[in-house]
Formats: sequence, structure tokens, C-alpha cells
Amino acid sequence: MGYFKKVKVKDNLFGLVFGAGVVTRVFEDSHYKMMVSFKNGHEVPYTEDGVPGWGNFKTQTLFYKKDIDLTDVDFSPVTKVLTPKKIIKLREKKKLETRLPSGIWMDCSKCIKEYIHDMLEAENYHLFRKKL
Repeated sequence: MGYFKKVKVKDNLFGLVFGAGVVTRVFEDSHYKMMVSFKNGHEVPYTEDGVPGWGNFKTQTLFYKKDIDLTDVDFSPVTKVLTPKKIIKLREKKKLETRLPSGIWMDCSKCIKEYIHDMLEAENYHLFRKKL
């Protein structure tokens, strides 16, 4: 009864985290329904409902490319690059957003501290902004 009940290999999909992807495998006897390969090289298993097999997601993050409407999604470029000190301060106040590999800005309150630490060490300050 899931969204991806009739998914097939080579179906074009869009993941909110990694962007455009293609189904590379369909599983019959598994908790996961399919394996999706994204343009940036990530391969992620997804359930029949579009929930990824990693992270703490409990909601659908994967859709058929033809079904998703991205007109209301914020893909805007960063206008002001934040300092590491400001990034940490905004995270503590739960007013920090991060740019996902798909280009979508998302609330960073659920980000693990290691992710932010790794991004700061790599000097990827342009991937953070203050919540609008």
C-alpha cells in the first residue's frame, strides 16, 4: 500500500536530501523496497514509503520526479557567509539552516553535532545560514 509499490529499475526519482536519482535495484524480501543511486555517488536504500535507510528520518524524503512540485522550495544562494562562531551560536538557538546536497535549505535543529563540526573543519561556511 506504499507510494513505491510498483517501482521499477531505472525509474527517475527525486530525493529531498540528495536530489535527482535512479532506482538501481528492487528488493522483494527485504525491509527496504529499492536501492537508489544519486548523481553525487550516494546509494541509499529506501522503504516502500520513501523513507531512507539512514539517519533519523521517519517521513518520506523520496518522490517520483514527475510527482514532486519544487516551486515553493527554497533553493536561493547564500547571501551572507557566516563565521564559525555565529554558526555555533545559531545552532544553539535553533535558528540555523543548512543547505542539503540537493540544494534545498533545511532546518538544522536535527543535525547531529558531528555534521556541523565536520562542515566547520572543512570550512564549508557557505552551507549554513540564519533561518529566514
